[in-house]
Amino acid sequence: MSTNPDDLLNNFQDQFEYLDLLLPDCNGVIRGKRVPSNTAEKIFSEGAMFPASLFASDISGEPCEETGLGFDMGDADYICPAIQASLTPVPWAPGRAQVLLNMQNPDGSPFLANPREVLRNIIHRIQADGYHPCIAVELEFYLLHQEFEGKPKPPINPFTQQPEQSSQVYYMDDLDAYGEFIEAIQNTCDIQNIRADAAVSECAPGQFEINLLHTHDIIKACDDALLLKRAVKHVARQMGYQATFMAKPYFDQSGCGSHVHVSCYDEQGENIFAADEANLHHAIGGMQQTLAQAMLLYAPHANSYRRFRPDSYVALNNSWGYNNRTVALRIPLSKPDSLRIEHRLAGADTNPYLVVAAVLAGMHWGLQQKCNCDEAISGNAYAKSKPSNPYHWQQSINLFSNSSWIKNYFGSEFQKVFSHLKQAEINHFNQTITPLEYDWYLQTI
Repeated sequence: MSTNPDDLLNNFQDQFEYLDLLLPDCNGVIRGKRVPSNTAEKIFSEGAMFPASLFASDISGEPCEETGLGFDMGDADYICPAIQASLTPVPWAPGRAQVLLNMQNPDGSPFLANPREVLRNIIHRIQADGYHPCIAVELEFYLLHQEFEGKPKPPINPFTQQPEQSSQVYYMDDLDAYGEFIEAIQNTCDIQNIRADAAVSECAPGQFEINLLHTHDIIKACDDALLLKRAVKHVARQMGYQATFMAKPYFDQSGCGSHVHVSCYDEQGENIFAADEANLHHAIGGMQQTLAQAMLLYAPHANSYRRFRPDSYVALNNSWGYNNRTVALRIPLSKPDSLRIEHRLAGADTNPYLVVAAVLAGMHWGLQQKCNCDEAISGNAYAKSKPSNPYHWQQSINLFSNSSWIKNYFGSEFQKVFSHLKQAEINHFNQTITPLEYDWYLQTI
């Protein structure tokens, strides 16, 4: 079967029984519906209908009325055109295809609470000033035992048939042991046109990283990151595992990050960071100055903040340096044409559209405003600099909701929706009595 979207559209009903309509919400959770193939032609020509309140869904799927996208609008439906270039088969479910959707306002304009459109607007703004970014996304995740029993457990190693205990980074035996799973992921990526590259065994039991290829097609790169998560989870289930992109599933093991590599080119295709070091410093300065305001996008959940610990390969401030994994903004070793910044702060639990939007907006701000950056740090940034980032969820919400820079780049509509959504989530979280509270207080006090 061809994986070309145009070929798939021809005789769709002869190839598939069902079509999955995918519409990612503000948390990056894929929502949607499954329709029989005989309705696909109408979907591709007219779009599907979804309520705007989908973008007000909290992490548990409940609508957040404070966003104004629910009852205040009569919970109205909006037209959601199919993104036909995203049409692919679903390898883990023969006879099924999937396609991403967008959402439109009644006048046909983009729905601005949609993170994919937020990113698109920022890209257009950057390109209008003659800048052409190129990005790659790296995603870390854990394979887990199928049985959770209230908390995650490492998977059973296919070679040893024992619970996974290895914590050796770049360990080739782990890649061999889980080779069938990794090969299935690669085959799935090939079928679904997800531009994946290397798979790496990370430094915790059952932890892996998959790198996506560098591309100037920023939207496609984020589509790929989102759909890779879906693919990893489904393939894992099919092979007897669970997979999670939770930022910190184990307190005593490494967290899961989402690193973004970004380079920038001019109209003639020249890398502006290599052409003039001042451009590199301005871009870094812009990222440094805007990092705290965008922290809610890099760490959007309660669990996100458990990643930020000393000596854990997660920066505690906005430091930068050359070939240094202890900083937030790393300049990897590279040839001049691929000179880039690796933004290492975000967790794998994030929405890739919003993370990349924040990274690019920070870069653009720095280049336009000619922001100055700090001195590069060599050696251990944990020992040579002090923590400065907001490391509490409420602090990040406050900074985001009051930021004129966020309003400038992300728009007041999205700023309002995301702020209210996250405030509702933290309110719910803070009202929950945890098992630890019962352990500490119930009989002691």
